[in-house]
Amino acid sequence: MNTQRRNLYILTFVLFVVMLGYGIIIPIFPFYIENMGAGGTELGLLAASYAVMRLIFGPIWGGISDRVGRKPILLIGILGYVITMVWFGLATQLWMLFAARILSGILSSATAPTAMAYIGDSTSEEERGGGMGLLGAAGGIGTIAGPVMGGFLAATSLSLPFFIAAGLALLSLILAVIFLPESYPGQESSAPNEKEAILDVCAWWQALFSSVGTLFALIFISTCGLMIFANVFGLYGLERFGYGPEEVGLIMMTLGIVSALAQGLIVGPATKYWGDEMVIKIGLLGSVLGFGLLLLANTFITIILATAFFALAVAIQSPALLSLTSQRTTMPQGIVMGLSNSFVSLGRIVGPILGGIALDIHLGLPYSIGAVIMLIAFFVSFIWIRPQQPIAQEV
Repeated sequence: MNTQRRNLYILTFVLFVVMLGYGIIIPIFPFYIENMGAGGTELGLLAASYAVMRLIFGPIWGGISDRVGRKPILLIGILGYVITMVWFGLATQLWMLFAARILSGILSSATAPTAMAYIGDSTSEEERGGGMGLLGAAGGIGTIAGPVMGGFLAATSLSLPFFIAAGLALLSLILAVIFLPESYPGQESSAPNEKEAILDVCAWWQALFSSVGTLFALIFISTCGLMIFANVFGLYGLERFGYGPEEVGLIMMTLGIVSALAQGLIVGPATKYWGDEMVIKIGLLGSVLGFGLLLLANTFITIILATAFFALAVAIQSPALLSLTSQRTTMPQGIVMGLSNSFVSLGRIVGPILGGIALDIHLGLPYSIGAVIMLIAFFVSFIWIRPQQPIAQEV
């Protein structure tokens, strides 16, 4: 327990600090680019460029980590985050922001898949779901605390939050260098007869059209649903209830708190008791009900309760999906976790676009669409995801 737990806590702290940095810039980034004469279109393109880079480079970094080890790639990801945050703080023109955002997507995409592969290397199948959940909780807590800090720091200077984020990431880099050991056996990562290429498109194609591909699709749908909710709720709350930033902020805080608590305290025991397969199905069905409750809610209290229910459903399914994907593949853990992260990134691209278009058509349409796609995902999981089914043999 001692060594594995220590490594898990170090990784958790590293991801908490990195996500805290991301959260810090959330409330001030729109104002930052507005000072450069940019608007909503540029902000959307900046977000898309980052997500696309993560989509492309997540599997690449995961594959490299299978060759050279997890720790060097993890350190590259954290260092890239430090550099790009400083770049953001020093930026004076829009092209500099785009360059920093693209570079951030390329380098920081090494962090999440490598951390998840590290957990896959160093935990048993029984403990893996809890480990994934703890990492998710770290990210959730960082995302909750970050915007509060960012808004406070921006009162002094809009660029100050970027430098604070860089400093915190530098601290996590130092801790990882000193205390985090390598998890992947050196003789495997450096084997001279290594036959698997870093960009093995054939292996990826086979994985996408096997039963493991079903898990990837569910990861994408789960992320899409969360992004539909998170990205349109501000306008939904304003147009339907006249909510301002305070009410929307409190609701988003509820989403983050429930997600963090669920992933940190509930996922581990739930996956041990029911298994990853059942937790995934419960989470998907709960997401359908959550979208429905959001459409029916008409007071602030009921919206808070509906948001909490939805957050709980999404939070328990995500780490269970990652854990089951890790267990049921014969591909190297780095490549598999990189692919998983790519589908998360794809959901972060498609979800906001789908939700925004739907909102322009009808106010409640985004949540109706969210409920439908989650219901389809539930039926897919009910048919194709069975306990002890040897999915990995189809890859």
